[in-house]
Formats: sequence, structure tokens, C-alpha cells
Amino acid sequence: MILRWLLAWAHLIALGIGLGAVWARGRALHAGALGRALTADTWWGLAAAIWITTGLARAFGPFEKGSAYYLTNGFFQLKMALLLAILVLEVAPMIALIRWRIALARGFEADTRHASAFARISEIQVALVVLMVLCATAMARGVRFP
Repeated sequence: MILRWLLAWAHLIALGIGLGAVWARGRALHAGALGRALTADTWWGLAAAIWITTGLARAFGPFEKGSAYYLTNGFFQLKMALLLAILVLEVAPMIALIRWRIALARGFEADTRHASAFARISEIQVALVVLMVLCATAMARGVRFP
């Protein structure tokens, strides 16, 4: 019971951290504030790691309703499709921000030509996370589709 509670807590804390971080990353990229963008990106990555790890444990471990419940729930399937979209959208910003970190560590200037595009991607990701929460609340209330 306590482990189930702590997994749920960590999952929800990661959601809050991640949502705030990806929003902050987008704002910082729009403003050209590279240091803030990199800090927010670190928090976004940390939150994603916690979120995915706890989500897998909760969905497929012995802690919640069981994988059969989740895999047959349309809201869970939609939630996973939204997560997949977030992850696919994250590929280009992740690679670029890693390159920026490497360039800065070596004393070079980061090539931030695509920062505004990455800011827009962050904004889309914010919306997708909000939609994931909508799906999660439906699942938590026992709402199912189709």
C-alpha cells in the first residue's frame, strides 16, 4: 500500500515538474535565454525519466489495477499515443540541446538558429501533456471508451 502511494506521488510530482519545465524551456527559447532553457530542459528530462519509470511500474507492475485494465482502456491507449507524440517531437530538441551543451562546454557558441522552432515544439508538448492528464483523470474515474 505504501509503495503504491509513493509511486503515485512520484508520478504526479514528475507531471508537475515536467509540465512546468517544458513550458519554461519554451519561454526561455523564445526569449533567447539559453542558460534558462538548458536548466529547464534538464528538469524536463529528469521529470520524463521519473514519469515514464513510475508509469511503467504502475501500469505493468503489481501496484495498480493491472495491465489488462490499462491495455483495454481507450483512454490509456490515447494517453500512450500522446506520450509517443511527445517523445517523437522531443527528438530534434533533445539532439540540439545536447549539441548546445557540448559546444558551450568546449567554449564555443551554440548554434541556436532553430531555437524558435524548438520553443514551438515545447508549446505543443505542453498541450499534449495537458491532454494526457485529461485521459488520466478519465481512467482514474473509471471512464472507458470505446
